[in-house]
This record gives sequence, structure tokens and C-alpha cells, in this order.
Amino acid sequence: MGILNTLLRAVTWWNGQTLNTQLWTWRNGTRVGEDAAGNIFYQNADASRRWVIFNGESEASRVTAEWHGWLHHTWDEPPTKAPFKYKSWEKPHLPNLTGTDQAYAPAGSLRRVDPAPRSDYEAWTPE
Repeated sequence: MGILNTLLRAVTWWNGQTLNTQLWTWRNGTRVGEDAAGNIFYQNADASRRWVIFNGESEASRVTAEWHGWLHHTWDEPPTKAPFKYKSWEKPHLPNLTGTDQAYAPAGSLRRVDPAPRSDYEAWTPE
């Protein structure tokens, strides 16, 4: 199984970091912090490049707002040095659930477990 994992990491990015990313991180990366999901954030020596090594699936929506802002150079200090101030009305971060069983399905959708009959739809029947 170890050889297969190494081969997958060499040719795919969605199974975690690739071998090239791991080598780049080892040679040039400085660990900046980690979020609650276990994603680890790095930058190079002059802070011109910033990146994340995902804990699990490589899905951009798993990066919270504070780390997203730091990754895209919206602010200079990472959330570990300058904690993000949330407003009282803000909800906690949720990942993108599209394509999963937990994805939103409106009333009347065929994907719902209990599809409700639509009252605003009348099927056409030929005469």
C-alpha cells in the first residue's frame, strides 16, 4: 500500500500534498500556523508565497476566512499573531457541501429524502 500511496502522491494533487509540494515545503517553507481542521499553513522566507497543506481532502472551502485572507495577502499577519475578530452575527465556517449527502436540496428536489409534491407545477399531457 505504501508504494501505491507514493505513486498517487507523485501524480495527483487531490490525495494530499504531492511529492514536489512536500519537497518545496521542506526546503523553502516556514510553518506559520494550523487551523482547527488540522490544515497547516506555510510561507517562504520573504513571505511572497503562502500555501496550505490540507489535512485530508484538498478542498479550498475547508480554509476558514481568517486563513483565506492571509493566504491571499489581504493582511500581512497570520491569525496566529493577529487573531481574527468575528462579529456577533457571524456563523461558524462550514465547508462546501456540494456533491455530498449533506448538500442543500430545496423542497421539491429529487435529491431530497422526502420530496414534497410541488403545487406550482402541472405536468403537460398531450391531447
